Amino acid sequence: MAFDFTEATVKAWRRENGRVGVRNHVVILPVDDISNAACEAVANNVKGTMAIPHAYGRLQFGEDLDLHFRTIIGTGANPNVAAVVVIGIEPEWTKQVVEGIARTGKPVEGFWIEQNGDFETIRRASWKAKEFVHWATELQKEDCPLTDLWVSTKCGESDTTTGLSSCPTVGNMYDKLIPHGLYGVFGETSEITGAEHICAKRAANPEAADKFMKTFQAYQDEVIEPFKTSDLSDSQPTKGNILGGLTTIEEKALGNLEKIGRTSTYIDVLEPAEAPEKGRGLYFMDTSSAAAECVTLMAAAGYVIHTFPTGQGNVVGNPIVPVIKISGNPRTLRTMSEHIDVDVTGVLRRDMTIDQAGDALIEMVTRTANGRHTAAEALGHREFSMTKLYRSA
Repeated sequence: MAFDFTEATVKAWRRENGRVGVRNHVVILPVDDISNAACEAVANNVKGTMAIPHAYGRLQFGEDLDLHFRTIIGTGANPNVAAVVVIGIEPEWTKQVVEGIARTGKPVEGFWIEQNGDFETIRRASWKAKEFVHWATELQKEDCPLTDLWVSTKCGESDTTTGLSSCPTVGNMYDKLIPHGLYGVFGETSEITGAEHICAKRAANPEAADKFMKTFQAYQDEVIEPFKTSDLSDSQPTKGNILGGLTTIEEKALGNLEKIGRTSTYIDVLEPAEAPEKGRGLYFMDTSSAAAECVTLMAAAGYVIHTFPTGQGNVVGNPIVPVIKISGNPRTLRTMSEHIDVDVTGVLRRDMTIDQAGDALIEMVTRTANGRHTAAEALGHREFSMTKLYRSA
């Protein structure tokens, strides 16, 4: 029996700005790399909080600094986050992050280490974190339409089974849910190489198609061509992709695009970590194909569940967003079953249709939104990777 999603609801948290969150984290968020230790100390002091350390945030400038702020603020603003303690080395950038998160209406407080030191900063931030935990743990879930969710996608460790089963499974989900109001996003700009003309045709309007082609060409001209050693420098396809039977980037690209289904069209092209502003629908985001980077950027844009097709088996997770793994590779299900949430190996055995696989994924999205921990969450995968555009000053 097909899963009935048309009237489906989930039990989730309706945030102050109206967005729906499926997790209820209290986050201790460093503005910069040298504030990581203080954040981790606060998270150690106050159970029920989570620090998100990262590698950057000092002497960045221009577009790179804009992306850093967009990612940090977006992470704190994500609807899966109930409240945020922000810690930075100095006050100005700390206040900028606090003000950005505060625009969502959620509780947020900033602290800085200069002229206070670690001990005093940790003491004060720990008291505020404890207050936030008490507040967040009394928040009640409510019934929310399934299609109020924002669901992102990227694939990883792709092989021949990915384009035949797990990626079309995600595409089927989008084809069914996006017409009912779901927000979706896909990306991985370099991984569409060789199929960019097909992707351009999937735009909902000429403006989105033109914006995509300009974004794709800029990635080629500014990122790939100046630094490549041969083709895509052994990164596209990866060694794992080749082991799984994908011999060219064109083959990989065609499988990748199966994630947007047969009827879905994207309505706009987003910068990395940019929140969509043109309403409900599917978007393309300009991202790297590196798993942790891409998921981090999509989470920072506000997406609350990530669907992740994999062939050879990818273990990536995210601190604030549950990552649902889908695989149709029988060997991966035998050797790495602890990492897989949705088994679509039946597609290759021909005892499961893509339509049935799509329904199974929708059901898993619903269960995840209702509180089921994904495999990545259960196994403690909290990969968080900032995207850096160029060297610091």
